[in-house]
Amino acid sequence: MIDFLNTAFTMFNTEIKWYGILISLAVVLSLYLAIKMFKWRGYDADLPYELVLYVLPLAIIGARLYYIIFSGVPNWTLLEIVNIRSGGLAIYGGIIGGVVGIALFSLVKKFNIIKLLDVAAVCVIIGQCIGRWGNFFNQEAFGAEVTNPNLQFFPIAVQILAEGNAWHYATFFYESMWCLVGFILLISLYKRKVPLGVTTCTYLVFYGIGRALIEGLRTDSLYIGDMRVSQVLSVILILAGIIGLIFIIYKNKRGKQNG
Repeated sequence: MIDFLNTAFTMFNTEIKWYGILISLAVVLSLYLAIKMFKWRGYDADLPYELVLYVLPLAIIGARLYYIIFSGVPNWTLLEIVNIRSGGLAIYGGIIGGVVGIALFSLVKKFNIIKLLDVAAVCVIIGQCIGRWGNFFNQEAFGAEVTNPNLQFFPIAVQILAEGNAWHYATFFYESMWCLVGFILLISLYKRKVPLGVTTCTYLVFYGIGRALIEGLRTDSLYIGDMRVSQVLSVILILAGIIGLIFIIYKNKRGKQNG
């Protein structure tokens, strides 16, 4: 049963995982959405095809390195590092790597990085919404065991086969739904043509709050000392987003006064 959940089918003696299918779907949908968003703003709609060539490889590298650095496992071999099929990709590392890719693309193409980040914020959060379901099929990213029979039902909890079919808090689902709400919020802001950077900063605050809260329920967090790395980073993102929003509001207010 666990193999059935984890593996969708086999092709050329290679197991195709549900996780990989969902992540691929998220990438394709995000690319399609980026093209649409570029068209809404009158940008070159062919640029996202080039942008993804910068962002995707660096996002994968970032996701893997983040996991390795904070996994607490010493002495990784090169073979173990590159074997991502064994598991171990962290979304925050993917975001960091993706931002590096966006920065490089911005430098090469002389394209405003804030414009790119606003588009990326919307695309990333819907990608996270879809990608979190890969955690269900992998039977991971769940919360503590739910012992109260009154709470042993989905979507509050989910049965984890690897844990003796015990019920655990469905934290992957909580985050997926949080990201869905965030997507609706962010794309609404983008369509309203809010000032540059507002969409990005709103993502930092909104996602940061949700991740900080949900991370506290998970049983597989990465740690730095006694602190959950993703909670620490979430707080940093929230503060950065708030500071960014304050700066944008102040800048636009001054612009109107001077105008």
